[in-house]
Amino acid sequence: MISIDGLTVEFGDRALFKDISFQINEKDRIALMGKNGAGKSTLLKILAGERKPTRGRVTAPKDTVVAYLPQHLMTEDGRTVYEEAAQAFAHLFEMEGRIEELNRQLSERTDYESAEYYKLIEEVSALSEKFYAIDLTHFEADVEKTLLGLGFRREDLQRQTSEFSGGWRMRVELAKMLLKNPDVLLLDEPTNHLDIDSIQWLEEFLVSNGKAVVVISHDKAFIDRITTRTIEVTMGRIYDYKVNYSKYLELRKERRAQQQKAYDEQQKMIAETKEFIERFKGTYSKTLQVQSRVKMLEKLEILEVDEEDTSALRLKFPPAPRSGSYPVIVEDLGKSYGEKRVFEHAGFTIQRGEKVAFVGRNGEGKSTLVKCLMGEIGDYAGRLTLGHNVQIGYFAQNAASLMDEELTVFQTVDEVTPAELKSNTKNLLGAFMFSGDDIDKRVKVLSGGERTRLAMIRLLLQPVNLLILDEPTNHLDLKTKEVLKGALTDFDGTVIMVSHDRDFLNGLVTKVYEFGGGRVKEHLEDINGFLAKKKMENLRDIERKG
Repeated sequence: MISIDGLTVEFGDRALFKDISFQINEKDRIALMGKNGAGKSTLLKILAGERKPTRGRVTAPKDTVVAYLPQHLMTEDGRTVYEEAAQAFAHLFEMEGRIEELNRQLSERTDYESAEYYKLIEEVSALSEKFYAIDLTHFEADVEKTLLGLGFRREDLQRQTSEFSGGWRMRVELAKMLLKNPDVLLLDEPTNHLDIDSIQWLEEFLVSNGKAVVVISHDKAFIDRITTRTIEVTMGRIYDYKVNYSKYLELRKERRAQQQKAYDEQQKMIAETKEFIERFKGTYSKTLQVQSRVKMLEKLEILEVDEEDTSALRLKFPPAPRSGSYPVIVEDLGKSYGEKRVFEHAGFTIQRGEKVAFVGRNGEGKSTLVKCLMGEIGDYAGRLTLGHNVQIGYFAQNAASLMDEELTVFQTVDEVTPAELKSNTKNLLGAFMFSGDDIDKRVKVLSGGERTRLAMIRLLLQPVNLLILDEPTNHLDLKTKEVLKGALTDFDGTVIMVSHDRDFLNGLVTKVYEFGGGRVKEHLEDINGFLAKKKMENLRDIERKG
C-alpha cells in the first residue's frame, strides 16, 4: 500500500537514518520502536507528508487516504466539539457545493456545443460519481458515536473546543481522523491523553477496523494488544519483525546476543591476523601470506553490535527557598463553566514539604484546580490562598508544545537562563542528554521525550518551593521516569502531581486528592493505600468506576 524506498534523513553531517526501505501493507498494525531521538517521530512525519527526507521516496496509490495524529497539536478555537469533529467531512461538503455550482452553470449556459460546456459536463460527472459512491447518510450519527466512544458526554458536543484541555482537544483531533476512514492511520503517542475506557474503545476500533496502523507509544500494554508487527529504528537503520512488542523484545535480545558473538569472534580473528602480520612481516618466506592478510583486513567490513540505550538523565532540583508552613490553603472552592459544574465546596490544606497526587477521571477538574493555583483561572467561587514566599514551578500538560519550534535547543534554554548561570548552559543540556550537535537542533524536529526533557530544564532554572506537575511522564521512557521520580523524592519543597501513572506515584506521594462527581476528597494514604481502600488495581480503574 505504501512503499518506503532508500529513505535517508541527515542533520548536517549526522544521519538520523540511512537508506531504509520497507512496505506498509493493508491491515498491517505496526509499532515503531527505538530509543528517544532515534527518529521514530521524524519517520512518521515523512510518511504523513509533513516532512521531506534528505533522500529517498515514499509512494502510495493515488487515492490512498493517510491520517496523522502528531504528539503536539496547535488547535484553533471557534467551533463546538461536534462542529470540529464534523470537519472530517469538510472536503465532501466542498465537493457537494462544487457539484451544485457546476449544475447551476450548466443550467444557465446555452453554448451546448462549446469545449467549455463539455469540460463542465466531464467535471460534474466525475465529481458526482465520486461523491455519490460515498455514504453520507449516517455521518451525524457517526460523529456522535465516535466522540462518545472517546469519552465525551452528549452535553459536551455543543460546548466550544476552547473550554477543553489539550488532552480533550487531542481526542477531537483523533475523532476527526477516525471519521475520515483512512487507509493508513499514523498515531504518535495516542494514549497519552485517554482514560481507560477510551483506550479500550480505541484498541477495539483499531483491531476491528481492518485498516493499516503505524503507532509510536510508550504504553506497552496498548501496543501489545493492537500491533502484529514491530519495526525498530536504531543506529540509522531498521529491523522489521512480524511479531508484537513482547515477542519482539525476545527476538531483539537473541539478535543482540548473536551480534555480540559474531563481533567477538571477528575481533579475535583481527587480533590474531595482526599478530601474524607483526610477527612475519620481515620474513621472506611469509611475504605473500602477510600481504594477503593485510589486504584482507583492509577489505574487512567491521561488524557492529546494535547500541543499548545507555544514556542517562542526570536530574537534581535546586534547593527550595523556605516557604510558609502552609503553601496551599483551599476553602469552599468551586468552579463551573456555564451550566457545567466542575467541582464545588473543595477544602484542604497542603503543608510545606508534602508531596500529594491529584487523581480522577479526565474532565473532573484536576487541571482546572491547577490553573486556579497558577492564577490562569480567577472566576472561581470560594477562597484559594498561597502561603508566604511561595514560588511555583509549573509543568503544564502541554508544556512541550508551548515552546517556539523555530528556536534551537540551546536558544530555548538560553533565553530563560539567568545571567549568572549562562556559562553553565551546555553542561545543563548535557545532563539532560543533549550533547554535541543535539543542541543546534530546532525544537520542531525533536521527539516528544526530547521536548519534555527540554521543558523540564526550563523548570529547573529558577529555584522554586512548590512544584506543580501536570502529567509530566506522558512522553518519557521508563528509565527517564525513574530518574525524574528520584529527583522529586529528593526535592525538599512541596509537590503537587497530576498523574495516571501508579508506578510513578508509588513511593513518591504521601497523600491523595480524588476528583469526581463534582467533589474533591482528601485521602491520608499513599497511592497503594488509596487504591486498596478503593478496591482498585490501578488508577485507570478510577476512570472506569467514574
